[in-house]
Amino acid sequence: MPSQQEIEFQAAAFRRLQKHLMEDRTDVQNIDMMNLAGFCRNCLSRWYAEAAAEQGVEIGKDEARELFYGMTMDAWKTNYQTEATGDQQKAFEKSFAENVGKG
Repeated sequence: MPSQQEIEFQAAAFRRLQKHLMEDRTDVQNIDMMNLAGFCRNCLSRWYAEAAAEQGVEIGKDEARELFYGMTMDAWKTNYQTEATGDQQKAFEKSFAENVGKG
């Protein structure tokens, strides 16, 4: 069982990652993150909801995304998301096929 201090450090690191992705690097597209790292902002919001569920708190997909993104998905898409290129989509499909079930 991690100590309270370790939990606080982990939470601070998570908040810093969230800020980095949501404020500092809005130019980085989710599809690029998926292609390079195998996870994206949506994965982080899903993991957040899964962690809540483990504690008996149900958070829906849309609510989890809004909590992580700090705005609705529609607002995020309007402000920051660009259309995936053919190359990005092909790389995603290849990566997805190779990694199904690993995350």
